[in-house]
Amino acid sequence: MSDDLQMNEIHWLMDMFNTVDVGLVVLDKNYQVCVWNGFMENHSGLLPSAVKEKNIFNLFPSIDEKWFKSKADPVFVLKNRTFTIWEQQAYIFRFKNYRPITGKADFMYQNATFIPLTNMRGEVEHICIIIYDVTDVAVNKKELKELNHQLETMSQTDSLTQLSTRGHWEAELRQEFLRIRRNSGHSSLIIFDIDYFKKINDEYGHGCGDEALRQLSQLLKTTLRETDTAGRYGGEEFVITLLDTDSVGAAIFAERLRALVAQTPINYKGIEVNLTISIGFACVCRNFSDHERWIEAADKALYYSKNNGRNKVTDYNELIKNDA
Repeated sequence: MSDDLQMNEIHWLMDMFNTVDVGLVVLDKNYQVCVWNGFMENHSGLLPSAVKEKNIFNLFPSIDEKWFKSKADPVFVLKNRTFTIWEQQAYIFRFKNYRPITGKADFMYQNATFIPLTNMRGEVEHICIIIYDVTDVAVNKKELKELNHQLETMSQTDSLTQLSTRGHWEAELRQEFLRIRRNSGHSSLIIFDIDYFKKINDEYGHGCGDEALRQLSQLLKTTLRETDTAGRYGGEEFVITLLDTDSVGAAIFAERLRALVAQTPINYKGIEVNLTISIGFACVCRNFSDHERWIEAADKALYYSKNNGRNKVTDYNELIKNDA
């Protein structure tokens, strides 16, 4: 091979080394920088002359030294490649993200490959780290994950009331029923509906009925604890699961809610519409075969309230005692 051809090959290699769209860093066993290509220079703002023979951890204090060495040390010892991906560690070098398409990212997401470099004796005295900019992939994946989360939330949320849909709250009720069966304890289910709701729709229109459902739902949310779940059963019926709450606690909660609704008119286009609700509740019993039986019990107590004057609270356990 002629000297001119050899010189051309060296020139080509250097040109590719400095223009390739990946970062190339060579470190020795003391983690001092030996090689620093154009990609690294452009994104760090540091010239090769400024970093050469400098410790990488002194140059970039943001690098997690313990984690980095857990990846690099086996390469020196075992002569095997190792890899890192952005899902595990977002980046090695905190570079700004300059891509306009992925402007939502504050920094460059990176994958990396650690490669052993052997000398003439087959010993690994240096490693090469290849840095890949995967910001586009990371941002797209994170946006897709967020979109899927939003869709899941939408599927679990009633669009009118912003409470849980029947499918969602019933699934949680079933899990609570199974938990109580395994570990014992007390939880209560409340079912209530708006008294004479059809009359409201007939007198003021369905728009008023919808607004009544929305405002009642907002009022309901102000009464809930973080552990409670409120949902829409269907139409003007609502449910509340009170975790770790016995019949006494459920009765206090239900009566407070009944009084609050009765004292808080719904405002619709400047018109105040008074509402009342009928409530039934059931504390979970050992003789309930499944969560559906629990719902039936609370529902039975609700219909007792509706058939005996409305605007009242009925405890299923007291109801069956009286029946007996």
